[in-house]
Amino acid sequence: MTGSALEAHCARVARDAAAWESARSYPLDAMREAGKSGLAGMLTPRESGGLGLALGDACDIVSRIAAEDFGHAFALKVHANMTASLARSGRDNLISRHLDDLLHARRIGAFLLTEPGAGSDAAAITASARPDGGHWVIDGEKAWVTNGVAAGVLLVFLQTDPSQGWRGIAGFIVDADTPGIARTDPYTLLGGHSAGVCGFSFSSVRVDHAAMILSPGDAFRTAMRGINAARAGVAAMCCGMVGAALDQTLDAVASRGAFGRTIGDFQGVQWMLADVATDLRAARLLTRDATAAFESGEDVQVACAHAKKFATRVAWKAISDCMQVMGARGFRGDDGHSLARHLACARMTQWLDGATEIQNVVIARSLVR
Repeated sequence: MTGSALEAHCARVARDAAAWESARSYPLDAMREAGKSGLAGMLTPRESGGLGLALGDACDIVSRIAAEDFGHAFALKVHANMTASLARSGRDNLISRHLDDLLHARRIGAFLLTEPGAGSDAAAITASARPDGGHWVIDGEKAWVTNGVAAGVLLVFLQTDPSQGWRGIAGFIVDADTPGIARTDPYTLLGGHSAGVCGFSFSSVRVDHAAMILSPGDAFRTAMRGINAARAGVAAMCCGMVGAALDQTLDAVASRGAFGRTIGDFQGVQWMLADVATDLRAARLLTRDATAAFESGEDVQVACAHAKKFATRVAWKAISDCMQVMGARGFRGDDGHSLARHLACARMTQWLDGATEIQNVVIARSLVR
């Protein structure tokens, strides 16, 4: 992948994102395009055919895409994470069957961890896998599945022994067209429909024993490590949205007049935007701190919690302030800017990969330990 390929993809997303949201559609063609440029394998090791990017570089990419559309950036990051997980942990038969299709986004990947009754408390999942001869039999429901509307390859986290709690949870690669699997209709959301979110149900679904790629105990620890990386990614995407909102607002206030001056000449407006710029710089620095912790092998949990907590709060307030400065124009979704779409997605980021309150739990525990 080259910088020009990324710029071309961002230009395509910028052109079509408003239409995706208006139609509440999942842009499968854009995901295929991302696969052709290598973006679907951004986190997959080079020896497995991916780009082998460090987390910080991957976060820079999704931040740039999120400046145009958060939902698509998040969906691509989820797909890239799942592809990398298969490359690192999968058995040879699963890798040979699925990896090339995932790397080129001919098939779309999804994580299935959250359930209708288990969100932030991921250890409370009840969807189960029980052994039956040479197979596992899967039953239960999964909710809030990004890429779910188009996913063909699923990484499903299932409880194999409830008496063991989180230590009983294992991870399975499952074909989405396996008999007994059903998708819900796409979720109707405030925004971010390009993420393709829906739910799944499993009724006596039979898979081979070889479908398990993450053993009981290891699966939950792996999921939590993945969530830390995802939190850094969400923080980066928030920075992308805020940066775009600030740029669009600066252009708007420089060209619109009021009381014989441009709006940008008023000190009150300047100071509001100065606060946005300061918060954006701080969010970017916290995000870089989190990704640097990954690359240096440090304990990343607290750094990622700080980054996600701060960046998501900044996104909600900063985009709101930019809309206020733009006046009623900022509330329109058809006026050549993306503030309204970004504001809806900024709200979504408050819950993705652990609610803000969960980040406070992580941070508080580190303080009193």
